[in-house]
Amino acid sequence: MAGSLLGTEVQRVEDPDLLRGRGTYIGNLRLDGMLHVGFVRSPLAHAKIVSVDTGAAAAAPGIVGAYSAAELEVPAPPPFIQVDERVVRPPLAVDRVRFVGEPVAVVVGEDPVAVADAIELVDVEYDELPAVVDMERAMDPGSEPQFPELGGNIASGYRDPRGASVLDGAEVVARARIENQRVAVVPLEGNAVAVEPGGPDQDHDITVHVSTQMPHGVRSGLAAAFGFDAERVRVSSPHVGGAFGGKAGAIPEHAVAVALALRHRRPVRWIEGRSENMQSMPHGRAQVQYVELGLRRDGSIVGLRCRNIGDGGAYAWFGGSLVLGPTRMMSQGVYDIPQISYDGAMVMTNTTPVGAFRGAGRPEAAAMLERMIDLAAAELDVDPVELRRKNFLAPEKLPMTTQVGANYDSGDYRLPLDEAVRLAGYQELRAEQARRIEAGETALLGIGVSAYVEITGGGSGDYAEVEVHGDGARIRVGTSAHGQGHATAFSMIVADTLGIPVEKVEFIQSDTAEVPRGEGTGGSRSLQIGGSAVRDAGAEVLQRAKELAADRLEAGVDDIELTEAGELGVAGVPSASVSWAELAELAGAEGQRLAASVDFAPGGATFPFGAHVSVVEVDAETGKVTPLRHVAVDDCGRILNPLLVRGQQHGGAAQGIAQALWEEVTFDADGNPETGTLADYAIPSAAEFPFFEVHNTETPTPHNPLGAKGIGESATIGSTPAVQNAVVDALKHLGVRHVDMPLTPERVWEAIQLGPEASFWQEPPAAFGSLAERGADAPDDPDEAVV
Repeated sequence: MAGSLLGTEVQRVEDPDLLRGRGTYIGNLRLDGMLHVGFVRSPLAHAKIVSVDTGAAAAAPGIVGAYSAAELEVPAPPPFIQVDERVVRPPLAVDRVRFVGEPVAVVVGEDPVAVADAIELVDVEYDELPAVVDMERAMDPGSEPQFPELGGNIASGYRDPRGASVLDGAEVVARARIENQRVAVVPLEGNAVAVEPGGPDQDHDITVHVSTQMPHGVRSGLAAAFGFDAERVRVSSPHVGGAFGGKAGAIPEHAVAVALALRHRRPVRWIEGRSENMQSMPHGRAQVQYVELGLRRDGSIVGLRCRNIGDGGAYAWFGGSLVLGPTRMMSQGVYDIPQISYDGAMVMTNTTPVGAFRGAGRPEAAAMLERMIDLAAAELDVDPVELRRKNFLAPEKLPMTTQVGANYDSGDYRLPLDEAVRLAGYQELRAEQARRIEAGETALLGIGVSAYVEITGGGSGDYAEVEVHGDGARIRVGTSAHGQGHATAFSMIVADTLGIPVEKVEFIQSDTAEVPRGEGTGGSRSLQIGGSAVRDAGAEVLQRAKELAADRLEAGVDDIELTEAGELGVAGVPSASVSWAELAELAGAEGQRLAASVDFAPGGATFPFGAHVSVVEVDAETGKVTPLRHVAVDDCGRILNPLLVRGQQHGGAAQGIAQALWEEVTFDADGNPETGTLADYAIPSAAEFPFFEVHNTETPTPHNPLGAKGIGESATIGSTPAVQNAVVDALKHLGVRHVDMPLTPERVWEAIQLGPEASFWQEPPAAFGSLAERGADAPDDPDEAVV
């Protein structure tokens, strides 16, 4: 079969259903006798629960039940990643609440309007406690503990005994306290679940329809919580309106819905409202980083010292632990850094739990390191591009293990930076910047660069099955797409392997009754792992088909090949061929399917990389920042469909730029959300962004047969520091060296007023000195650093 479909632009096969209104979501689901669920949520950030009276709500019209934790026994599902087994979050708060929005009681009724009214009738008496909101103050031994039995709010941490010694020999040390602010996930569709009770006489004990990125993970969590055999729990995900890390695993509200369905023996459904989503879906990022970068006068790096804090929010959810995992794992970045000392502390606060958000720990590492490189360039009075070029890891050093245990696979980190600055017209931009300053213009130009490497596709493998039938082919996969284009990419792999047109490939995912196992989607893993599983399964089907064709055509197996017509034929004998439909019939006559299933395990994590250039305009009189251009050159290994890659680059850059300029979740001193609705949270629209200029280099990985690396999070990682650097760059002639994100007009204007007087360093909390000394050894499996 001549040519290959891979590497070409194939239009997304998923889109027609969505564009024509044929999408299916939990909100569209109609089940006979379905009840509706609503939660009573705490208005206080920290309080003891004195009493919960659900009587009036339970007696309200249209209500079939109202329950506190004591009235509805709901087992806690295991969290997505367990940080401390002593810190357990109950599905409904038992003795105290620990963040605004925590569920305290639940109401179930015939109509969602009746449920909303009855929620107001639940009477909860609280005894308010002091709230700890600030992650740095949470480290203070005198702060109010979230779990008194733990004696403090540090959930986990370690200290590298080398400390400041890694800076020995430095002639210049750049220092900064850097905030990587808390952001909201804000998917188009919030959490949603519908549960149907089953029984011994049915195929499943429960059927759960849920908006998730990991259906098999939800099945495992609910089965473990309720004591079901996992095979007796069916989890199905229809279309999912975005996830970005916020829909991983079984959550407390899922467990409550299951308990209600089992109690009332009727289907129940919960649809998260937008305000609920903003308050209770785990947030992202939330780190404070104390960083010191030592260099010689010639610009070579001597060492890096980091003392970083991650806010886990209430219950120490794993988002705070990212400071100990992937942020640490990627702290070396693309640079030749001889020594790294990294201390990390995960703390608990009376705020919404923190979980994964696009990149999960890797954007925080890149933002930290790229800010420090620009600060060092300012200290040395050298061009930031040249300082990066001087310190890049040489490509001939790869593969290599970094100072913090990351196993880099392949890459030439200078290539994308050179291409990005060329495409941006870097020297011309510098000339225009100088002209504006010389002319005394108030519209200042800023040019920011970033270079990054990230980790994707680590950990376990994934499942795929490829089957050929009379009308085409069918794929079953353990990944779970929610917008990425899996159906298109995986169908392209089948088409390339078997010669069956993309439009004749059926795609099945996200249903545990159809797909026996799977890891779902996260960490930019799907193409490199799930796609490789599809490729290998397709290859096994092809081999079996060749055996069948050889028998039918009376030829040797080695003489059978794919023809231009997409059939199997004898090499050199155009008239001797057999169609896939005939081959499927031949297999069926033997009592078999023409199918193969594969569990593909990667050879290791992969490390995409790239460089971004941001061009912004800053109004020196108001502090307003306007992004003018954004140039991204990302390397995700071999590209199978440039259209899908561009889509991921556009979406990633939008979220990364939004964090740099606009988005931030904030709380007042008592833990009340100040950005609890989209009226207050500054999520941008398309009108706020420039046109994205996205390009690629291609450096295949040896860790999978496709040579592919992840792309789903790369542009988020590269874009944020480029924009932050661009804004500071616009102000550097005014003496400004650092401005924390988000770069709001107020913050930028204030930085302009302070100029060289601005302070961006202070000593970190003293509690770092008391963290357990666990050394700087890498985790047992560095590839597990990606989530």
